[in-house]
Amino acid sequence: MTLSATRHALAEQFRQAGIESAEADARLLIAAALGIDRTALTVQSDRKLTPGEIKAIDALAARRLKHEPVARILGRKEFWSLPLHISDAVLVPRPETETVVEAALDFAARGGKGLKNLRLEPLRILDIGTGSGALLLALLGELPNARGTATDISAAALGIARSNAERLGLASRCTFVECDIASGVPGPFDLIVSNPPYIAHDEIATLEPEVRDFDPSFALDGGHDGLEVYRAIAHDARRLLAAGGRLVLELGAGQESAVGALLTDIGMTVSGARNDLAGIARALGASFEPGNTAKNAP
Repeated sequence: MTLSATRHALAEQFRQAGIESAEADARLLIAAALGIDRTALTVQSDRKLTPGEIKAIDALAARRLKHEPVARILGRKEFWSLPLHISDAVLVPRPETETVVEAALDFAARGGKGLKNLRLEPLRILDIGTGSGALLLALLGELPNARGTATDISAAALGIARSNAERLGLASRCTFVECDIASGVPGPFDLIVSNPPYIAHDEIATLEPEVRDFDPSFALDGGHDGLEVYRAIAHDARRLLAAGGRLVLELGAGQESAVGALLTDIGMTVSGARNDLAGIARALGASFEPGNTAKNAP
């Protein structure tokens, strides 16, 4: 078969298996199996494949047909234009998580309330549950004088984040701490970001197989109502956040009100959530305003 015929046949096989991104996945996996780029995929479309090349393509295709995500098969995923390595210890970075980066950078540009532009300031950033390091590394790439601390409960995840920082030339501005939430971190920080586990425990079994069967469960499971980690972050927020600082959290669909209430209860002022490209409230920002106290404070 020619390269073009193989690509079309594989895309059809993926469609029959219910894979929505069939055409794109076929292109990516064939290019990876043959060690060529997208341009070569087009230029060489009429070339006949060797038995060895077909075998290599079939091996990758078999994994995708089991609904293993392409990013996991390739071991890499682009986030905020950064090429990140991933492993089975971390979530695959999602495009919607870039909404958290946008909200954090908006805070840096406006300085909170139209105050000093903070993009060139030596900001202290904390990324809680960093996984691959996606959030922290995207922010450090945009904020040249900032320094960051990344926490994760998984040593393996921190190893991935650290290796990504080294490859991107950002390791000198990063510290990695193995701990639950931020228990091993003293603070304070000017900017705290997190994409915490936010799926209710009983809903995990209903997720699409690409997520349910391949993402690490500890990075998905948000407890009985999906809010367990948000509560833990709220508990530590006043200790961790510097005066005038900002907390930006990724939300699951429909969680804006519940998470906003948790933050309001500890005395934070919550701004409207930023929507992702699908129109879902995805990034919630909050700060401690002078004079605000927790609702249950004496």
